Amino acid sequence: MKKLEERIRACRKCPLGELRTNAVPGAGSYDAKVMFVGEAPGYWEDQKGLPFVGRAGRVLDELLAEIGLSREEVYITNIVKCRPPENRDPTEEEIKACSPYLDRQIDIIRPKVIVPLGRHSMRYILEKFGFEPEPISRIHGKTFEARTLFGKIVIMPMYHPAAALYRPPIREELRKDFARLRALLESSF
Repeated sequence: MKKLEERIRACRKCPLGELRTNAVPGAGSYDAKVMFVGEAPGYWEDQKGLPFVGRAGRVLDELLAEIGLSREEVYITNIVKCRPPENRDPTEEEIKACSPYLDRQIDIIRPKVIVPLGRHSMRYILEKFGFEPEPISRIHGKTFEARTLFGKIVIMPMYHPAAALYRPPIREELRKDFARLRALLESSF
């Protein structure tokens, strides 16, 4: 994983590599049962080189604490490892350039559960494992089982924590989804 993180930090496969302050490979346990996959770093993540350290990260930390997990027990990353200008959504070309890094992270960590946070990560992860994406408002908190070379994996899409900052009712939906995640972890693993 350390070698992969070095490659991510040196990457210039797309124009974002020229614009960033820091690439953001990911952080957490390399033995995590749960991997959270966001969309792309924001301003503070770009400054610090760590995922989810801004306001959305505080929401994520609260949700983790509510179900008895810490950042040290999970792995947190993004599909795109460099910040798009003005925090815009990542483009298809950026996702295509960067997604092999995420694929390799999944292979190394071998999580039991992947939680895509937001519609872009949800679409990528579901398609990667052979599922047809639907609107996140319809499938957040639902589980999808997939087979990998390293065994069964459960995918549980959720809203991005940043959505809770701009649409307060989403925070309650996230709380319910995190409670479902806790129940899944308690019953299955």
